[in-house]
Amino acid sequence: MDAFKAAAVQMRSGTSPERNAADMDRLVRETASRGATYVQTPEMTGALIRDKQAGAAAFITEDKDIVVATARKLARELGIYLHVGSTAILRADGKLANRAFLFGPDGQAIAGYDKIHMFDVDLDNGESWRESASYEPGTEAVVTEIDGVRLGFAVCYDLRFPQLFRAEALAGADLLTVPAAFTRQTGEAHWHVLLRARAIENGAYVVAAAQGGLHEDGRETYGHSLIVDPWGRIIAEAAHDEPAVIVAEIDPAQSLAARRKIPNLKNARDFTIRSGEAPRLKGAAS
Repeated sequence: MDAFKAAAVQMRSGTSPERNAADMDRLVRETASRGATYVQTPEMTGALIRDKQAGAAAFITEDKDIVVATARKLARELGIYLHVGSTAILRADGKLANRAFLFGPDGQAIAGYDKIHMFDVDLDNGESWRESASYEPGTEAVVTEIDGVRLGFAVCYDLRFPQLFRAEALAGADLLTVPAAFTRQTGEAHWHVLLRARAIENGAYVVAAAQGGLHEDGRETYGHSLIVDPWGRIIAEAAHDEPAVIVAEIDPAQSLAARRKIPNLKNARDFTIRSGEAPRLKGAAS
């Protein structure tokens, strides 16, 4: 498995899918000019729209989505793997999915992933989010291969569920992906430490393209797109919330080396929990 350059595209998606697709086109071309062969865009690349009715009018089926069409064309034209971190897709049953796409250098779809964990929280600054009110959660973790490297999918709030990443690492993933639209408050508190932790505990690279800044719909996201190596070192960062691209080398041998130094994936043991009540476990990777 040869080393290659990976890129994370930081965006400030607005409410117009057409404008966002044009911004994605420009930024992806910049990463390709810098030698990146795997490029990731953030969560909700297509549009960030808090108003449910406006979102219903803007979000359409996969076959008609402009971001999907633009990404497919870019991947083929530039000869790259293009990972749309996610965009809102209208499913056949009328529900919305927060869906990631990976396109190969031939423009064909390699894999897709629907965000599993819904961001249903109330923050102490008054922000309240109910992602489950708009989106149907996914039910399946996804690991796929690009040129001999195993890639595991996640989206934003998934980052807080380490069992997802452990399951993907045990399935062979040595590159974990976390495209996101982290709020400023949660990003300032937890973004860096959680991404580094997922890299360290799984001996894997982590690529996390982020949304950043004040968006048209009024939300504010943290930015700070990161690429982290399997030892937990930040090897590239957009240290701000402006649109930008970052590029770093991914060397699969470094993942293997980290797992040999600290073989926690192999050393894990089954155990039971002794308590006053029978444990009720969710999301276990067994």
